[in-house]
Amino acid sequence: MTIPTQMRHVTFDTPGAPEVMQFTTGPVPQPQPGEVLVKVAAAGINRPDIQQRKGAYPPPPGASPILGLEAAGEVVALGEGVTAWRIGDHVTGLCNGGAYAEYVAIPAGQCLPWPAGFDAIQAASLPETFFTVWANLFDLGRLTPGESVLIHGGTSGIGVTAIQLATAFGAKAYATAGSAAKCAACLDLGAAGVINYREADFLADIKAMTEGAGVDVVLDMVGAPYTNRNLQALKRGGRLIQIAFMQGTIASDVDLLPIMVKRLTVTGSTMRPRTAAEKAAIATSLHNVVWSWLEAGTVRPVIAATLPWSDVAQAHQLMENSTHVGKIILNLG
Repeated sequence: MTIPTQMRHVTFDTPGAPEVMQFTTGPVPQPQPGEVLVKVAAAGINRPDIQQRKGAYPPPPGASPILGLEAAGEVVALGEGVTAWRIGDHVTGLCNGGAYAEYVAIPAGQCLPWPAGFDAIQAASLPETFFTVWANLFDLGRLTPGESVLIHGGTSGIGVTAIQLATAFGAKAYATAGSAAKCAACLDLGAAGVINYREADFLADIKAMTEGAGVDVVLDMVGAPYTNRNLQALKRGGRLIQIAFMQGTIASDVDLLPIMVKRLTVTGSTMRPRTAAEKAAIATSLHNVVWSWLEAGTVRPVIAATLPWSDVAQAHQLMENSTHVGKIILNLG
């Protein structure tokens, strides 16, 4: 196919509300050595996109300033040295920015094939949450079959992925959610128990659900106000994995004694600053373990809404309202 020199993409002049985003025309990126150029068919919406739009999460040096961290589409050009992909391949990729556009350049190692039977919308829902959950729950969190995990925000994109992957891996997943309907959705995805955090104390309930034992891992995106209870919810040798701070980073009056007494590990990570080699290693693990689960239906994408990319402001507003269950996808087709 003939690749144009110009493309449409989403931009914003100053940080602000969803309405600051607009469409403009700019040059099609040229794939650098080790990259593929993808004609985007669908792109996922993620919390870091919201933070970047607000001016709170600037892209790292060398990354595209265009919003968007995951995209699915067709490979249309290869950078020097790329041998794993061919022009015409359908890929889904973890982008270093740039997915809210007609074309995006992605490091080849951060791309994966569409699982068999998947379309662009389903494929675009995978990279950001699957890379994040694998890296944090299984690499950092060292979750093993037979262990248990408490997942906060069970109906977020991260949450629905973590519940399913933990369960498929042979662990027992518990979750928190903010309504009866969301709790039911978590149970439908395989959670062993769900706590409505608006109506109950999650610490008391997780202790009751585990007969006082607590859990091996807590995966948290809330932050400061949950810290004390997260530490208390862990078993001896437990791991608290912090992946976001939606309600703040400064935790006051935290009792640190459980860390020593129970030999706990407190850690966390972000995905975007990782090297291409680190992200490629995660992609390999996902392909080796998780892609067969997706193709067999053991794990499935959960898509709350698909909107035309002309409605990108509405998609961001939907994400900020937090009424959805699963992923929000922009359709560029």
